[in-house]
Amino acid sequence: MSDDKSNVKEEKNKKSKKKLTYKEISQERAKEASIARKIIVIVLIVLTAIIVFGGFSGYKFVKNGVSPVDPDSEESIDVTIPLGSSSSDIATILEDEGIIANSLIYRFYIKFNNASDFQAGEYTLSPSMTLAEITAELETGSLQQEAQLRVTVPEGRSMEEIASIFQEHAGIDSEEFLEKMTDQSYMEKLIEQYPNILTEEILEEDIIYPLEGYLFPATYEFYTDDPTLDEIITQMLNKTNDVVVAYYDQIDALDFSIHEIITLASLVEEEAPTEEDRREIAGVFYNRLDEGMKLQTDPTVIYAHREHIPRLTYDHYEIDSPYNTYQVQGLPVGPIANFGESSLAAVLEPDETNYLYFLADSDGNVHYSTTYEEHQKLEDQYIHNE
Repeated sequence: MSDDKSNVKEEKNKKSKKKLTYKEISQERAKEASIARKIIVIVLIVLTAIIVFGGFSGYKFVKNGVSPVDPDSEESIDVTIPLGSSSSDIATILEDEGIIANSLIYRFYIKFNNASDFQAGEYTLSPSMTLAEITAELETGSLQQEAQLRVTVPEGRSMEEIASIFQEHAGIDSEEFLEKMTDQSYMEKLIEQYPNILTEEILEEDIIYPLEGYLFPATYEFYTDDPTLDEIITQMLNKTNDVVVAYYDQIDALDFSIHEIITLASLVEEEAPTEEDRREIAGVFYNRLDEGMKLQTDPTVIYAHREHIPRLTYDHYEIDSPYNTYQVQGLPVGPIANFGESSLAAVLEPDETNYLYFLADSDGNVHYSTTYEEHQKLEDQYIHNE
């Protein structure tokens, strides 16, 4: 009996499930397509409204950021810009004091206007001032307090040379300086403070000094004749940060990390005597990297030995070191000296040539070649005098 009932039920189910014709299926699909089109139209309207509203809001945000905080204000506010302040520091101070509406907008403003020659000191500013007026005031203002100490760090100096400079001119013990430069916790703190220029790459165990190459060459001024080591490093990293950030879009477009770019800039700094040569030598380095060739640049060998070597011999090139580009493939583990801005610019905009080799003669003139045979002839002519 149960089987008969089951069969009857199945028959009813079959009858109840009417098979749709092709025409009916087409009508259903057309109906679904119509609904989908309506949904798409609604979504597009909503998205357009969001974009328009967002664009208007963005325009209003930027306009407010570049306009005076209060054009009618007659208030005067005393603002202190400490010595060694970075552009970011100055923007934050101005926003906190109510002189500008938005520190981020001001940072973009000074970047696009290539404004960087700000002077430390005391200023009297007003919320009614435009960004141009504020910038001009900060660039032409005079220090209310004379610097007590000025220390010049030239381009192409290693960490040990920089330590010696500050020992001579600021009384900072060079051993204390170098010991601080290997302090792991201090380096980690600096990485947090300077995310635009310092990354975990500087903590690679084979790197001798994590901040090698990152202390920018410049003349540094201090209000006291005995600045602390922290004050010195902060001012130098602020300078490096300001210089590098101006090129950040170009750096970001390359397939190299910031650490690798600074490393390459340090090699160019050590090898090139002129700005023109910097761009050509940077191009040679890129060509060799593209060809899978070792860079084979002598300054890395000297750095690996950690001593001044007037003339390299065959044995010198054999040193086993992650800095020795005659032994390692690609870039050395880290920078070998600080770099000037022109060397950084050369790395970011190198000359495009087919050169794979270069050498400098006794007069400092650099000669380039595309093949090893040509390079050997130049060596015989300018180095061996054959």
